[in-house]
Amino acid sequence: MDITNLPLALIDEDKDQPRYQFGEEALQELMRSIEELGLLSPIKVRNTGDGRYKIIYGNRRYKASVMLGKETIPCIVTDVTDETEIYLEQIAENLTREGFSPIEEAEAFDKLLNGGKFNSSVKFLANKLGKTETYIKNKCELLKFGKAVKKLIVSGTEIRAGVLTEDQLLPLKDLPMEHRDPLALIVARDALPVSDVKRIAKLFKDKEMSAATKDKLLFKTGHELLETWATFEQNKKYRAEAAKAKAAQEEERQRKQQEAAAQKAAQDQEDASVKPVIPQASPQVSGIISAASPSTPSNPDVPSQQELSIGSAEPAAAPLAPERASLVAKLDKSLHAATSPIPVTEAELRALADLTGEEALELATRIDELLLRLETSRQIWTNVKDAISAGSVSS
Repeated sequence: MDITNLPLALIDEDKDQPRYQFGEEALQELMRSIEELGLLSPIKVRNTGDGRYKIIYGNRRYKASVMLGKETIPCIVTDVTDETEIYLEQIAENLTREGFSPIEEAEAFDKLLNGGKFNSSVKFLANKLGKTETYIKNKCELLKFGKAVKKLIVSGTEIRAGVLTEDQLLPLKDLPMEHRDPLALIVARDALPVSDVKRIAKLFKDKEMSAATKDKLLFKTGHELLETWATFEQNKKYRAEAAKAKAAQEEERQRKQQEAAAQKAAQDQEDASVKPVIPQASPQVSGIISAASPSTPSNPDVPSQQELSIGSAEPAAAPLAPERASLVAKLDKSLHAATSPIPVTEAELRALADLTGEEALELATRIDELLLRLETSRQIWTNVKDAISAGSVSS
């Protein structure tokens, strides 16, 4: 590898190179290093064929040397002309340098994938750059965010207020733009860890929550959003358990109905198969019976069967079993606790429009609790009624 000192006046910057953000403080530090120690690494340039050279990599070193008033700079000269190879080499070089931002990296990948003169594939880039396909795809996801968010994206994983890491942003990437960017700015302002960002993203992805409610949540702080997430998840779990219990009750009710129907069908079939046989008396026996049956009883002191039937009183009702007595007492208690419907006025309904998101969520949660209690009570007494019906059918 030959190194040649070339005049700075013959070297042009590559305006299309991947890296375009140069921090002033870092540039000043590089200038001090070159002034004290000299340029430790040469820059790489390509011959453009007109006696001039264009930088492949080393723009910062070139800028620092110009600012220091240097006349020449050590260079590695190449004659390569393939644009894709040049751009890949620029990316590979910058990946090893500090300060190559995630957005610069994402834009470089996107240019190779979708640029008119490149049209590379993710697999091709991964092989050339020694990165995984997931790494490249995740970097490109950062381009979904708006300019205000992109300016805050920094390298590394350290969580700091006022900046954003790639890990903080990726959970938000699939949200609509109207929620994605405002949430990203909240995450940056409140320095939320990745685990909390994932919870907030889950809240905004939930289809049970209306878009209007989500819009109102954007006025909350990050910690308030986490409290809302916790409440929402608890309510979802409560509703899921209630629905599961209701489904189990409905399944049990249907099972009992099927059993009762099966028992009735079996009984009907059994009754249909047994036909009573009434024996016919012979004429001789009939004559004897007629002769032995006077119109009046032989003993007037003995009441006839008809008299016994008419004169006998109904048997006294047996006392209720303890279980039935307990059931009746519970029914009386439930009827006593039930109140008449309380009407809600139109004015009260209109006032709901002024509720904050938190107030609306709290009120909806209490209504869900009331409805669940009413539904549970209704299901209990429906089961009792079904049991009564099943008992009547079977008897």
